[in-house]
Amino acid sequence: MSVVARIVKTMPEATTDPTPPRPRSAIRSLLRLWPYVRPIRGRLTASAVAAVLASSVALLIPLVLKWIVDGPVVDHDPSGVWLGGGLLLLLGLLEAGLFGMRRWLVARPLASVEASMRADLFRHLQRLPVAFHDLWASGQLLSRATMDLQILRMFLAFPLVFLVVNGATIVLGFAILFTQAWTLGLMLLLPILPLVILCSVFEARYSLAARTAQDQAGDLATLVEESVLGVRIIKSFGRHRSQAEAFRGKAHGLRRTELHKARLLSDIWALIMTLPEVAIGAALVFGIMQVSDGELSAGTLVAFLTTALALRWPVESLGFLLAISNEAATAADRFFEAIDAEEADASGIGSYLDSDSDSGAGAVSGAGAEAAGTADGLRFEGVCFRYPDAPENTPDLLHGIDLHIRPGETMALVGATGCGKTTLTALIPRLHDATGGRITLDGADIAVLSRQRLRELVAVAFEEPTLFSATIRENVEMGAGPDGVDEAAVLRALEIAQCDFVARLPHGPDTQVGEQGLSLSGGQRQRLALARAVVGRPDFLVLDDPLSALDVHTEALVEAALREVLADSTALVVAHRPSTVLLADRVALMSRGRIAAVGTHHELLRTNAEYRHLMSGDSERSVA
Repeated sequence: MSVVARIVKTMPEATTDPTPPRPRSAIRSLLRLWPYVRPIRGRLTASAVAAVLASSVALLIPLVLKWIVDGPVVDHDPSGVWLGGGLLLLLGLLEAGLFGMRRWLVARPLASVEASMRADLFRHLQRLPVAFHDLWASGQLLSRATMDLQILRMFLAFPLVFLVVNGATIVLGFAILFTQAWTLGLMLLLPILPLVILCSVFEARYSLAARTAQDQAGDLATLVEESVLGVRIIKSFGRHRSQAEAFRGKAHGLRRTELHKARLLSDIWALIMTLPEVAIGAALVFGIMQVSDGELSAGTLVAFLTTALALRWPVESLGFLLAISNEAATAADRFFEAIDAEEADASGIGSYLDSDSDSGAGAVSGAGAEAAGTADGLRFEGVCFRYPDAPENTPDLLHGIDLHIRPGETMALVGATGCGKTTLTALIPRLHDATGGRITLDGADIAVLSRQRLRELVAVAFEEPTLFSATIRENVEMGAGPDGVDEAAVLRALEIAQCDFVARLPHGPDTQVGEQGLSLSGGQRQRLALARAVVGRPDFLVLDDPLSALDVHTEALVEAALREVLADSTALVVAHRPSTVLLADRVALMSRGRIAAVGTHHELLRTNAEYRHLMSGDSERSVA
């Protein structure tokens, strides 16, 4: 297969990605980096000027050689040769110094640009709702925050400057060539048109290969992360071979794409190097004939050929610079895909992404404004919800939820598996936004509360607790407000959650827990999550079956201590056990996305058959 045929060969099948690549202009993609580059534009421009000056100095060397050959060499003047040699040495040192200055000008600022972009991406990901993260693999986000930003930094440090520098060098070099021997200069211009055509074909093919490789790298990172976090399951079920096969499959797919990129780059580089070399060879033959005929001096031919050879790197680097530029454009696309998620999902995310300031905290409209700040408890008024990716013809998961939890009251939420209990509790801290109706806290609509204010009012503890790679103290303090809590509050929260095991750890509350808290048992993680929820003495407390992993004895101790906290909060507790239900003042029975009944535990036992089935453990029949 010819080199040209390989360049236009069909791309391999792309990997699955939540936002498939669209046709785009590489220049337009890279221009989006301007807000990050603007603060260092002065140093970036200075580095480009230094590099252009260095290239210009290099182009002076052939002129000095011409003077040496046509002057001191022809005249047999040794002192002139030494003078010319010294001048060449000075020009070489000046060129090296200018290139060193270019590197010094951009090294630290570009590291700051990368850090700023990474910080913006991380901050934006933290602000996006759970619905966004449900659709994106963590490895894809990780690769955007690491590998893609490294590619962009490399582009800003080298290809961006040298696309300008090499362009200026080529223009200046050809001007020198034409002033020395215009007929030979025309011969060197002949390869330009085919090179432009081949580079445009290469750019289109290579950009697709770069996008595929970066997406596959993200998929591979996701697989590695899941295998590490799920290593206990993999070992327990003996699935290490299947995981290894999955890894090999993705790694080999990435390898094939990288080899495809290498073939494309080698093909275009071979063409870019071959055509100019042929032109230089032809110019050399023609120039020797002119020197032999006396139409051209030997010094002029030496200067011409030296200048032409000095232009080899600027011309031959085009393929390399185009490859890095296309990878950078792809990396910029992937970076801004995550940054643009706010606009792409504005229908369900916009209100969640309000400013962090308190300018809108507590502001409501209509009747809610009058009630804001009054003790009205927690209200659900006609609340409906469906996931953004749910098929259009499917019913809402939650529909017509009307529920009032009075100030200081604890309400248990009971229902069969899959009825929507956890989804309903996730609407209160706005992990998801209700698609209909409204939820109010003491009369204030949570849709217009700032996130900071909402997080100050509401604390949550989930059935599946998540801990971070930090100390126990730091994990618990995450549940406190922006002002933090003192040591006494942390110890009180640990006591309420019956975290007596903390005292037996090597460093007590300052003991580091492993990633996801996997160094602790399930019950220990759940108790720490409960301590995190109660440490800030929240006004509203949402507990999603927080005691499911505890043994009966520990559960009784936690419940006894928890009553003190619940007495000072308005709480909604998802419950599956009668012992947890007894913590509540009233019980709401949820069935098929609706509130089927509300009453005390004993009232519902007497009047509601489905509730009796649930409390007796006959949940299978209640679902039917």
